Amino acid sequence: MDWRSYISTDPHIMHGAVCFRGTRIPVSVVLDNLAAGETPERILDQYPSLQPEHIPAAIGYAADLARKRIVPIPA
Repeated sequence: MDWRSYISTDPHIMHGAVCFRGTRIPVSVVLDNLAAGETPERILDQYPSLQPEHIPAAIGYAADLARKRIVPIPA
C-alpha cells in the first residue's frame, strides 16, 4: 500500500505531527490502538473521520519508518 496519499504532516496542524490527510488524527493514535489489541473496526468506530484505508496506510508508514530508523532495543 502506498501510504503517502493518506498521510501528511503540516506544521499548522497538530504542531506538525504525522496525521491522516484531511484530519487532525495522528497516525500514532491508530498504531497505539492496534498495538493495544484494538480491531480496525473498533478504531474506525472510535474515530468516525477515519476511512478503512487509513488502517493499512498507518501500518505501511510504520513499516517504512522501521526500515529507515534504528531504535535501540534493550537486551
